Amino acid sequence: MASLKNMNLNHLIGKKVGSSTLLEEIARGSMGAVFVGYQSSLKRQIAVKVVPKSIVTPLTAKIFQQEAELAAILSHPNIIPVYEVGDAGDFLFLAMQLVKGKPLSYYIERSRKNVLPSKRTLPLNITIKIIVSVLEALDYAHSQSIIHRDIKPGNILIEGYKNRPIIVDFGLAQVSQKPDETSTMVAGTPKYMAPEQILNSEIDGRADIYATATMLYEMLTPESLFSDIDSIQDLLKEKINPNNELFVKKPSEMCTRLNIEMDRILSKALSFDPDARYATCREFREQVEQYSKQYLRN
Repeated sequence: MASLKNMNLNHLIGKKVGSSTLLEEIARGSMGAVFVGYQSSLKRQIAVKVVPKSIVTPLTAKIFQQEAELAAILSHPNIIPVYEVGDAGDFLFLAMQLVKGKPLSYYIERSRKNVLPSKRTLPLNITIKIIVSVLEALDYAHSQSIIHRDIKPGNILIEGYKNRPIIVDFGLAQVSQKPDETSTMVAGTPKYMAPEQILNSEIDGRADIYATATMLYEMLTPESLFSDIDSIQDLLKEKINPNNELFVKKPSEMCTRLNIEMDRILSKALSFDPDARYATCREFREQVEQYSKQYLRN
């Protein structure tokens, strides 16, 4: 089976796909490439995700179709809207809003490269606004019985014009189900996956809470959780150990601008046991907002 990584897709430039024409490739991942498309009927540019059939397995095709169906159901200002999905012969495609901006991961990585140690984390007020918006969107998705399962900085686009965070890639999302009703495939990004997700146990919205808390930790501190672990196998083993030490250093010790209350908020959201975490994204969001009112200096 062909690999997308080294595949030349230049021949797709100028090709009519659904209601739009492909103009240029702007991103590429493991499952597909994203092009800027021009939708002549509405005279606007959109994003078109393309998945060549030469790399598609039945499971990949199912995930792609699932992404389209789930994303189309959701309507929220912080979730990317889907316009069209279809089959263009040699590839499948998904048309959606074109977000002119960069992923949150870009801003986290850029801040960590700052020559001044005190500037190696994102500003607190911006961090709080982004996390609150993400949690509001996830709370809405969960109310529709949809779990994202792969929340991470790379899947949060920051719209350049309004600085609006937009959640993308619901390709791993699924309707909440019991373990015996799901695939045995463990899906997600290891660094952000909740322990129960790694163990392929029953998944609900609290897995997204764990991932969002991991992302929040990265935004507030100059390093990632488990940053001293190199291999994915060791990382997964460490995360499913209920006796591991979550923080080698507490967030408030790594960033002096933080009150110790943030240590408590993150510890709860990152609990090994889902029952010990916040029950909902709304509850988590309210705690973050309360922290902002009480401790954030404007």
